[in-house]
This record gives sequence, C-alpha cells and structure tokens, in this order.
Amino acid sequence: MGRIAVLDQQTIDKIAAGEVVERPASVVKELVENAIDAGATQVAVEVRDGGVGYLRITDNGSGIEKDDIPLAFLRHSTSKIRSADDLSGVTSLGFRGEALSSIAAVAMVELITKTPGSVTGSRCCIEGGVQKSLEDAGAPDGTTFIIRNLFYNTPARKKFLKSEMSEASAIHELMTHLSLSHPEVSFRVMIEGQERIHTAGNGNLKDVIYHIYGRETALRLIEVEREEGPLRISGYIGKPEISRGNRNYENYFVNGRYVKSNIIAKGVEDGYRTFMMQHRYPFVCLDIRLDGKLLDVNVHPSKMELRFSNQNLVYDFLLRTVKDALSGRELIPEVRLDEPGRARRSEATAGEGMEKRWRAPEPTGKPVEPRDKNLDYFMEQMRKRVEERHQQESAQQSAEVPEQNNAQVGAVPQKTDFLRESNGYEAPASHGEPQQLDLFDGKLLSKEAAVSHTIIGQLFDTYWLVQYTDKLYIIDQHAAHEKVLYERFMRELLERRGDSQLLSPPIILNLSMQEEQLYLKFQQSFVEMGFEIDEFGDHAYAVRAVPSNLPGIDRQDILMELFDSLSDITGSGTSESLLDKMASMACKAAVKGKHRMSTEEAKALIDELLTLENPYNCPHGRPTIISMSRYELEKKFKRIV
Repeated sequence: MGRIAVLDQQTIDKIAAGEVVERPASVVKELVENAIDAGATQVAVEVRDGGVGYLRITDNGSGIEKDDIPLAFLRHSTSKIRSADDLSGVTSLGFRGEALSSIAAVAMVELITKTPGSVTGSRCCIEGGVQKSLEDAGAPDGTTFIIRNLFYNTPARKKFLKSEMSEASAIHELMTHLSLSHPEVSFRVMIEGQERIHTAGNGNLKDVIYHIYGRETALRLIEVEREEGPLRISGYIGKPEISRGNRNYENYFVNGRYVKSNIIAKGVEDGYRTFMMQHRYPFVCLDIRLDGKLLDVNVHPSKMELRFSNQNLVYDFLLRTVKDALSGRELIPEVRLDEPGRARRSEATAGEGMEKRWRAPEPTGKPVEPRDKNLDYFMEQMRKRVEERHQQESAQQSAEVPEQNNAQVGAVPQKTDFLRESNGYEAPASHGEPQQLDLFDGKLLSKEAAVSHTIIGQLFDTYWLVQYTDKLYIIDQHAAHEKVLYERFMRELLERRGDSQLLSPPIILNLSMQEEQLYLKFQQSFVEMGFEIDEFGDHAYAVRAVPSNLPGIDRQDILMELFDSLSDITGSGTSESLLDKMASMACKAAVKGKHRMSTEEAKALIDELLTLENPYNCPHGRPTIISMSRYELEKKFKRIV
C-alpha cells in the first residue's frame, strides 16, 4: 500500500461536491430550497443550455448579510442548526451547510444579495471555490445566484451528464414537485427562453395541480384531510379513472419535502387496490406531517429517501385514509362518444402524460358480423324509449311555451336545461367534460333508485343494460358477480370466525424457509379464521381444517396461493389482511362472461350489488359498471346539434 497523505482542501471540496451536486437539477434543488427556508414568497428559475451553461435563481427572501457571505461558502456552515442536539428537530429543507460550498467548488458562481435592513446590497464572485471579489452593489431585497459553466473544472463529471433536453427536463420535474409541496410560494420557471411553470403562490394546492396537470386531472380530485396521533395528512387523491401505467403521478411530501418511500407508496396503492385495476397507479398529491424525531431524512445526500421509526403506523394510516376517501362515492365512469375531430383536440390538450379516454373505434371497412338478436332487441327498445321520452318532452314544452317570454322561446341552452332538470346540476356555458356520477344527485346504486331500474336486456351474453333516469348503465356480469362473492365471503368469514370444516385427508403443504417464517408470523390469524394447521415434518404442515365458508373448488390451490401471497401483506398483518386475500381468491367461482343469465338472476345480482360499500370495482380493480348519458346518445344521433 502506498504512503498515506492528507488531501488538499481543493480536492476535498471537489469530492464533497460530487456527493451533493450530481447534475444541474441538484444545484437548482439546493438553491431553491434555501430560498424557501429564507422566507421567499417568489422564486424565479432561469435555465439555459440544460443548466450546464447558465442557471439563475432569484428570490425575495431575507437575503445574506455582507459579513456572512464568506462564511456561507465554507463547508458545514449553516443558519439552520447550532449543535448536534438541533438535528432531531430540523424542520427546514436544508441543514447540512454543504450546498453553497459544493456548488462553488465546481462552477463559476455570482451572488447578488440584500437584506431588508441594508441600504445597499452585495455582489460576490467565486470560481472553483476561490473567492474572486466581494463588493457593494445595488440590488432588491432577496438573493440571486447566477451559476455558469457547471463542472468546468471537473470534466470527468461533466462527461457523464445527459443531453441538454434531459437535464432541463430533470429541472422541470424538480420544480413541479417544489410547486406542489409549497403552493404558498409563487414559482416561475424559464427554460431556454420559454416559460414552463408559473404558479400564483396563493396557497391553493388545487390551483397548482390545475396549472401543472391540466383541467382533466383537476376536475377529478378528492380532497383528503385526516389527523391521528402524531400523523396528519392533507392534499388530494385522484379518482380511479385517471390512473397511470407508472408512478409518475404519485407525489408524496413529508413535512414539505418531496420524498420517495416504498412504505408510503405501498400504503396508498393498497388503499386503491379494489378501486383500480392491477398494475395501474393513481394520481395523488399528499403532504404528510409528523414530528421530525419519528423519521430520518438524512439517509442519502439528496435527502429524497427517508426512514420512519414506525413504518406499520404510517402504512396503516395511509391505507385507511385513502380507502375511506374513496368509499361511499358513486364512481361510475361515464363513456363519451366524441366526434373524431373533437377527440383529436381532446387528446392534444389533455396535458402531458394524460391517459387517453375511451372512445368509439373508427370504421375499419371490414365486413360487418351478423347482428346479435339481443342487440337488435336492445336497439329497438332503446329507440322506442328515446322516442317516447321525446314525445313526452315535446308535449310538455308546448304546454309551457305560452308562459315563457320571447327571449326564452328559442330555448337555445337546451343541454344546460336538460342537465339542470335531470340532475340538479348547472352546466357551465362551455359544456365541459362530464364528471363522474358522484357530482350529481341521482345514484344508480341506492335502495331508492332500485324501484326505478329498468333492465333492458343482456348484450353479448356478458353485459347487462340498465336504464335509470336519463342514463344507460352497462354492467359486467362477471365483475359484478366477483364483487358480490367477495363481499359476501368477507362478511360470512367475519361473522362466523372460528367455524371450521374438517378435511379428510388433510392437505399437506411443503413450505420454504421464508414461507414458514411468514406463516409463523400470521399463525394466530389463521387460527382466528378457523384453520387448524399442525407441523408435519421438516418445513411441512398439515391443514386439517379450514373455514367452513371456504369454497371446495380448488381448495388446495387457493391455500397455496394464499401462502404464496403472505409476503405481499404489509403493515400490522391482522387476520383482516388474510381475509381480504382469501376472499379475493375465492371469488374465482364467479359467473364468467358468455354465460346467459335470466333477467331474474340479473336483477338479484344487481340488487345485491347495490347494497355493497364499494360496488363500482371488482376485487381486482376492474370497473363493474360504466354509464352513458342520454345527452351523448342524442348528440350522436344528431337530435342535439
């Protein structure tokens, strides 16, 4: 081994800078967070050449005293803490005191700052960690950092940066998160001369979501606010219809800091589990507040990863909060039959990353398959019902016309009147996108509505068509039956917990060491549910009795699948978690598609479906019901122009 030597200060600073400054977005993060900690209500970020050539961050915060400027660029200098005792109570975004030192070590930095009580401001220039000048200068209250030629003296680091567009995109993503976590601050982001973000800073989170994600997302939000013990959560979660194929729409903030946390993501996604299809992810923007002593944010230099002292507490809290917010709402997606031109416009303006909404397929020119008799019957019945309704309305309107004044006779806002009369909803003049049914007064799945349901018939031996008020509802019989079986099985298991059915011969399960450890963890829960399981050799167990309500079909397969899924259960691991898993597996006995059901069977299924707490999705998250408004149909048939 070579001789040991102490590194010079310049080399030490460059090594330290590598831990904090990974790319231009790292510089923006540190400086903008410092601005927020300094009490800024307005922050402007200007980016050129992907942030490598030029960055400018301006704020109206408290500024830096001239005498403190040299100290600010020293390593481990900070205004946030004074001793190790202060670390447990840190509430600011940054506290290490390495940001300015690290940035100055690998770039050309110009600082212009002024405190509110000072007559003049100060200007300081530093290159490669060496101060070049410090002088008085005219400046407004606040601080401006100009960063030029990032990594000019560390070409190895600069070589591994991505393209200018990629680096600018990373800055945009960062500023998106900061805008969402601090709606009380007005952010303005200019990238290559174009304004990309500009928030009002009025403290309204929904306004920020509207600005960043667009109208489609902002209209489909559910507000969340809950406090239990040391935990408090606030923000918005999206309705299941705005799901994504990745986690890009999941925004979590802990004490105002954007973080990545598997336990938070797991809690939220499990809360959505029966409301959303598998492998789909929700839109959420949630701020979690808790005592800083209960978490460690110093896991990584970027402070984006954290650890909770009680992960199960956080998981259970999030799961219940999301599930309760979604429960009790009528979340039936409404299908729109958009015109082709309008559909293209909608896709173009739906916002970055927005999922395309369902639309009727375009004609393909292929030979038309023979029509199904059930479909012919359905169309004929619909035509008659729509015609009868129009005749009734025409007669009613002709009786009311003499009472109207001349300005009202034209009845131009016909669709506004229709929405107001049928749903108690005042449509805006622009007739915007339809909302999910929970915005309206009438609900399909309620005891009051059950007497007014009209079952039209079965389509393709799979879907049941139901008319209620001015909407057509299409129910997937397999998804609906799955949901009914799931809820029924859960209820019976809970009510008859402990009732067992002996098996002869017993089912022998051979478990791996990991599976055995998981079983021992949940052993008491199995007993509470009615299982009798004994050891049967090395890593083998004999199942001698099962809950009396467990279906007999493929019982061994259900048990093996249940044991395989034990590792997926997070949190406290109560018997309710096992019940949920087992009920999901038991619903495989549900009636499948392409199965003809009688009208009486369908009515019984729908009647039981409407008694459930969440009848809108099967246990796997697929929708059980979709709807189509009369207005959309009439518009398609040109009855409404």
